[in-house]
Amino acid sequence: MMYRYIRQAVPKVDIKEKVTGKAKYGGDLKFDGMLYARTVYSKHPHARILNIDTSAAEKIPGVVTVLTVKDIPGSNTLFGGFHVLTGDKVRFIGDGVALVVAKDPAIADKARKAVKVKYEPLPAVFTIDEALAEDAPQIHESAEGNIIDNSRHCLIKGDVEAGFAEADIIIERTYETQFVEHAYIEPEAVVAVPDPIEKFITIYGSIQNPFSVRGNVADALGWNMSQVRVVQSTLGGTFGGKDESAMVLSARAAVAAFLTGRPVKIVLSREESMLESSKRHPYRFNFKVGVKKDGRITAMETVVIAQGGGYNNKAQFTNWRASIHATGPYRVPNIKTEVFGVYTNTIYGGAMRGFSSPQCIFAVESLMDEIAEELGLDPLKIREINALRPGDTTPSSQPLGPGAIPAPLLKMLKDVTEKTDFLRKREEYSKTNTGPIKRGIGLAVAFRGAGLGGEALDATGAMVSIQADGSVTIISGLTENGQGLKTVHSQIVAETLGISMDRIVYPNVDTTIIPDGGPTVASRGTMIGGKAMVMAAEEVKGKLLQVAGEMLNCNPSELVIENERIYSTSNPELSTTYMEVVEKARSIGVMLAALSWFSPGVADLDHHTNQGEAFPTYVWGVVVAEVEVDTETGKVEVVKVTSAHDVGTAVNPENIKGQVYGGIVMAQGMGVLEEMEVEDGFVKSLNLDEYLIPTAMDIPEMDVMIVETDDSFGPYGAKSVGEPSTEIPAAAIANAIAHATGKRIRNLPCNLERVLLGHKLTRKGVRK
Repeated sequence: MMYRYIRQAVPKVDIKEKVTGKAKYGGDLKFDGMLYARTVYSKHPHARILNIDTSAAEKIPGVVTVLTVKDIPGSNTLFGGFHVLTGDKVRFIGDGVALVVAKDPAIADKARKAVKVKYEPLPAVFTIDEALAEDAPQIHESAEGNIIDNSRHCLIKGDVEAGFAEADIIIERTYETQFVEHAYIEPEAVVAVPDPIEKFITIYGSIQNPFSVRGNVADALGWNMSQVRVVQSTLGGTFGGKDESAMVLSARAAVAAFLTGRPVKIVLSREESMLESSKRHPYRFNFKVGVKKDGRITAMETVVIAQGGGYNNKAQFTNWRASIHATGPYRVPNIKTEVFGVYTNTIYGGAMRGFSSPQCIFAVESLMDEIAEELGLDPLKIREINALRPGDTTPSSQPLGPGAIPAPLLKMLKDVTEKTDFLRKREEYSKTNTGPIKRGIGLAVAFRGAGLGGEALDATGAMVSIQADGSVTIISGLTENGQGLKTVHSQIVAETLGISMDRIVYPNVDTTIIPDGGPTVASRGTMIGGKAMVMAAEEVKGKLLQVAGEMLNCNPSELVIENERIYSTSNPELSTTYMEVVEKARSIGVMLAALSWFSPGVADLDHHTNQGEAFPTYVWGVVVAEVEVDTETGKVEVVKVTSAHDVGTAVNPENIKGQVYGGIVMAQGMGVLEEMEVEDGFVKSLNLDEYLIPTAMDIPEMDVMIVETDDSFGPYGAKSVGEPSTEIPAAAIANAIAHATGKRIRNLPCNLERVLLGHKLTRKGVRK
């Protein structure tokens, strides 16, 4: 089908403001009489607070007030157990115990050092094993055994014991991943502005999920949600990290603004951001898998443990997603997966691009390579034997195939491995790896449930409104985080209405003018938010055609809009213009606006076994990575990554490529460089001089293969790519390193030390 905007490489609609410096980020905002606040952080990973003395700080000239827990007017406990300010005991070193509010940020910095806090240190736990020990200290009174509330999820399919009895070989392996920092360019920044007349407050800032912030700020103030307005500023990156931290900072700023009657601004330094914001959860995977000699998997039993940190409101969701994806996109007839999370007195895990999938994929794709090695098969063959295909069902028993969910994995495997010459290179590198610099090539595949699925009710709204001058305002309940949501939504509306994209104006989210559309997570911006946009635009289009039909004296059903011309398909000469119809509609009182609401509905899922319709649809990906490893230094150079993704319909191919390029580099960091190391509860690197991320000098050659499939669920058939693009490459890189060195590294990252030392095998395959 021919489109004017869909499948076109349209430049981002907000690019001009960003490249010229005109875009306003949270840190750029200023208001008359504005005060500045700084947080006093805990000195201990686990301790009881005996006394907080703010008197010295309050005497410093320029200090307006110093707040502690006793000053919180509403609830001090926010979603997930986080506190506005901690009053009884601290559970990690990022806990805030007081807030200094001053006329100048330098004064606030000076004053917070004068706040004296007396602690009674408590026994602490810093690892999964310590948290689960029989005599482990209890971090949260309500969490028996340090198990995070609602974090336990199971997936049961078939009979694993029968599957193991059928197997010729049983293999057991353990894999672990690390804390990973989001490292967005812009640290957190919020400003709370109290209304001078009404009991009302507005929050501006670098906020990913405005409606979540609104609810938590209302709780902290003890107000109704309707008394809190949240307006998103231009966002300088988030990847999921500006959720809990933005929530807590907004609550602190709001309380301070309410009590002082003046705007209050909080901008985190890089060190504070890395200390207080969430990280990618570390996971431990214990696999037991049964396979036949011909490579067919008969059973897989998996225990997955997430390290949650001092607080956690995401493990209940990430773990559910992990339970669906832990066995990968494979034909496993018998599955038993158990996932749960534990509290530790460390920095905490939260949402990060992929939401447990990067961890799962690294583990299961490493396992698939190890199964192939045990059986004497190549990595491609083991995947071809077991890959899900049309006619199969997913681990949760959803059907795949024509008329259901597309399953293009086998074709994608063929196309990608042929394009990369995977098998020939694998054989060649194995023969030529005689010197210290060894070359390797690795393969990884994945599928991903699109949208929230059974994680939570998925629903969002959109508004399309044509103004008197023909310009069109569109508003979503989802946010532009840099991923291109505004551009894609604008393309969808322009295509549907048959107008120029130049007419479209797309303001940032304001919680007072659009219903709560849920968080901008789960790669739902295009698929769910775009569907709502289509619905609203179609309703407005219907009104335009109705008016045009009256003007042209014809049936509206025979009219179409193309290039701002409305004409009859049976008589193209019978036509009018978009603006003439807009003016006519206005003159006769027709409202050319619509508010739509889209939800795929409640997932039909048994949450005890996770059998049923886990997601409305799935996306699929295949990645091949090539590396060079210096076996004398341990340095890994990622040479090339070929990344193929099923996106349904490519609304904006260049935007998709941009997403995949960024996803590859982020995954490269997880695979070989990045780790937020924690020693006795203290973070060892709190800035980007020590926490290493890939730079322009590290980026590999990247080849993006966009795969379009016939999936009718999303807008114009579009699905998602933002998270899938970063989920798979780390696994492919790890497999390439194993191929190059002959050493299997089961703990990410594959850094210098692990590459040099290799990794002691957790458990060898046992032949029956």
